[in-house]
Amino acid sequence: MPKLGFIGGSGIYGIDALQDSEWVSVETAWGRPSDDILIGRIGGMEMAFLPRHGRGHRIPPSEVPYPANIAAMKTLGITDLVSISACGSFREDYAPGDFVIVDQFIDRTSARTKSFFTHGCTGHVSIAHPTCPRLGAVCLQAASELGIQVHNGGTYLAMEGPQFSTLAESNLYRSWGCDVIGMTNMPEAKLAREAEICFATVAMVTDYDSWHPDHGEIDISKVIATLVANSESAKRLVQRIAGEMRNGRGICQHGCDRSLEYAVITAPDQRDPELVEKLSVIAGRVLKC
Repeated sequence: MPKLGFIGGSGIYGIDALQDSEWVSVETAWGRPSDDILIGRIGGMEMAFLPRHGRGHRIPPSEVPYPANIAAMKTLGITDLVSISACGSFREDYAPGDFVIVDQFIDRTSARTKSFFTHGCTGHVSIAHPTCPRLGAVCLQAASELGIQVHNGGTYLAMEGPQFSTLAESNLYRSWGCDVIGMTNMPEAKLAREAEICFATVAMVTDYDSWHPDHGEIDISKVIATLVANSESAKRLVQRIAGEMRNGRGICQHGCDRSLEYAVITAPDQRDPELVEKLSVIAGRVLKC
């Protein structure tokens, strides 16, 4: 049976609809995640929710413990992980209040741990297609059924932050063909792939970044107002996704849950035993072979 996880971004710090819910503390070999994790059920579907920035929004984007967050979800048995986050838009037709089912990334972050595999055990996974099409389709259908204005597909430019873009940067990223910009979905997608978790991103547009001639600089007060409205839609979306997933699923036809099959390159007798032990929750399926 699938087990559904959500990582909530700005404005989303809990899920009221969870039944039999409780906050649980999870320790990982990469430290503690951003916060305790809220576990419970919606319509019989087991779920886990983690506020990416911590309750009260304590943690800035560059300091989010990304490896610990993904490792904590893996520890809890999460098979399908939906990342929900705020973003800016590079397109006129991706307006504030719209949702985008992201399917590609350009990673411009520079100050984050981006892999579970370090010196002593090398692994290479493919992220040519960094999100799970099946899970993305579930998110798209759920948003459409709720009447949310949703766009299927988009390239997410992940910036370091916490500052927003300069006008020159915003225009550069538009020239690259990017659709939205955010600060948090990388390295989440990379780490989820290494952990063999199906991953999808729902990006919630709050603003037009700084490129738009009629909007100019980002108005933080307007961003916050849009965040509040988006967060209510996101909470409804979580419930609907859980309903869509209730009937279960088989092996991921896109191979997300087998991404480590041939990824570990280091010869068994050259692997660091301490790192192998640390990796057991992430890659134990292949390291024990």
